[in-house]
This record gives sequence, C-alpha cells and structure tokens, in this order.
Amino acid sequence: MDKPVIDVIIPAFNEEQSIGLVLSEIPSGLVREVIVCDNASTDNTAAVARKHGAVVAYQPQKGYGSACLKGMAHILQKPANELPDIIVFLDGDYSDHPIEMPELIRPVVEQGYDLAIGSRVLGELEKGAMMPQQIFGNWLATNLIKLFYSYQFTDLGPFRAIRFDKLLELDMQDKDFGWTVEMQVKAAKKKYKCIEVPVRYRKRVGRSKVSGTIRGTILAGHKILWTIFKLL
Repeated sequence: MDKPVIDVIIPAFNEEQSIGLVLSEIPSGLVREVIVCDNASTDNTAAVARKHGAVVAYQPQKGYGSACLKGMAHILQKPANELPDIIVFLDGDYSDHPIEMPELIRPVVEQGYDLAIGSRVLGELEKGAMMPQQIFGNWLATNLIKLFYSYQFTDLGPFRAIRFDKLLELDMQDKDFGWTVEMQVKAAKKKYKCIEVPVRYRKRVGRSKVSGTIRGTILAGHKILWTIFKLL
C-alpha cells in the first residue's frame, strides 16, 4: 500500500474539554481528514473541533455506533476515486494516545493486515483508566470470541485502524455500545487478517458516559454479550 489515504473518525459527545487535545496530538501530515461526529453535544465540542482543523458531522441520534456510522456516511459522499484506503477510529475523551497512530496503521500499510486493534491489555494501562467492571467485561467478551469464533483478541479497544473496503464489507449496523465487538466478530467470521498493537491508555478527561454510571455499565455489558451471541 503506497502512500495510503487515511481518514480519522472520532465520535464525540460533550467533549469540549478534550477534543482539542486529541486533535492536536494526531501526527501532522499523516491523515487527510479528521471527522468529528458530534453526537448531539450540548457544549462547544463542534466549535473546538473546527478550531483545531476537523470536519464536523452532526449526528442527532445518540449512540457510539450512530456517531461512527455518520462518519462513514460523510466519507461515502466523496467520489469513488477519493475514498480513503484506511479508516482510524479513536475516542474523543483523550484516553487514547493519537501520537501512536503510525504504529497502529503500520501493520495495515506494510504487512497486509485488514484490521489493527489498539490493545490496552498488551500495552500500558494507566491506573484507574479502566474500571474493574470494564476489565472483567473485556476479558469475558474476548474469551467468548475466542471460544465461538476461534479468533484471539485481548481487547475491544476503540483505537483501531481498518482498510476502508473491508469496513464496508462488514455492513456495520450497531448504533451504540456493541459497535467495537460487532466489528471484531464480523471480521473473525470473514477470516480477516487481524492484529493487535500494544497501545497506552490513560484516564479520560471528564466523566465517562458509560463506565462512569451503573446504568451505562450494565447496558454496555449486556449489549456486548448480546452482540457476540446474536452473530453466531
């Protein structure tokens, strides 16, 4: 893959305090376009994103997957000869380290991998960056994927790179908490060439909308497990 075109999709809901930090840390000259998918924010997320050079796509329907799908729809408005080779997904809360993007995409560019997952388990996890229930749920979900789909993952991390043509083949549907696991399960079913890349993960800026509440944790865990079994 010679000089691939790389676009970035960042779902964001009320991340005005962190989105500028995320955008500032993306290595200069590496990507063509960054799409911040404003997921019905009530703060200045969109304005801050634009100030830092991102394109803002509005998605009034709340949900992590809904925001990601909006980013894909924005990209698909381009002419066929202007579609990207690779899409990178990362969160807008500054828990990921965008500076590590070159290491994440390298296996896709240089070794022919279809999907590269940034693994927080294999990398460096800052104390308190993931709640105990997240760590357990992550372990359970990845082991169920191994059991039912014979694919070894250690993480459902949001920081990931995927060939755009392969992403379209997956026909992604989930509109909320099941987005990441849907991608990995479908990739496993299609026998995509997948790899995990160790990444660092820090405490997010602000309170998590999912793991920061009991309701969010329960809903996310249920949806992830339901998605794994639904796709069998």
